[in-house]
Amino acid sequence: MRLRVEFTTEPFDLDEAPAHAVVAREVVEAAELDAVDVGPFGNTAEGGADAVLAAVDALLRRSLHAGATRISLQVNVVDERVAEDGDR
Repeated sequence: MRLRVEFTTEPFDLDEAPAHAVVAREVVEAAELDAVDVGPFGNTAEGGADAVLAAVDALLRRSLHAGATRISLQVNVVDERVAEDGDR
């Protein structure tokens, strides 16, 4: 099964990335994921279920420890058949 996670960490700081945002980025970039997109207002990562769930666990623990006061996330199952059909 493939999963996609979308997440944000708060509080926001538009002038400089807060420590919790930097940690969240490091977690998903170091994880064994197939796709990572990090942006100022939202982040996405995609991969196998085990890798995504492990990354979410680390993301929550490390971001909270680094000062996040809120982490919003959404996890979706990615239908591999749809991706394969779209590649044709």
